[in-house]
Amino acid sequence: MELTTCLWFDGRAREAANFYTSIFPDSSVSDNWIAPTDTPGNQQGEEIVVNFKIFGHNFIGLNGGPQFPHSEAISFQIPCKDQAEIDKFWDLLIADGGQESQCGWLKDKFGISWQVTSPEMMNYLDGPDAEGSQRATQAMLGMKKIVLADMKQAYKGV
Repeated sequence: MELTTCLWFDGRAREAANFYTSIFPDSSVSDNWIAPTDTPGNQQGEEIVVNFKIFGHNFIGLNGGPQFPHSEAISFQIPCKDQAEIDKFWDLLIADGGQESQCGWLKDKFGISWQVTSPEMMNYLDGPDAEGSQRATQAMLGMKKIVLADMKQAYKGV
């Protein structure tokens, strides 16, 4: 059994699938479903569903209409190996209308929330030096995009 995430879009599922699969490795668009007749959200002949993979995980892009916009209540976390990877994914995801938030969070141009983070952060947020962890946490709270070097300096008290 495999879990599939369904993302609801207001007519932009194909555009979103193409965007995400152009950014992430092991990603592809596979097939779709065209409305055989009029449905509550689509006219006959319109694309209802786009199936795609991100990082090898299955997704469905559903052209469901404007009723259910995305919110920060659901987000996708990208565990980046280093600052270069953080910078790369951050810049790609906020391009063309994305919005920066706080502590490594952002919304892409489709309104999907992402956390662009790194496992390295836990060396500072939960390190053996409690005061250093407090300083690193305060530094992170002031960031939009995560800057690992700044978190490390805060942890060390530099």
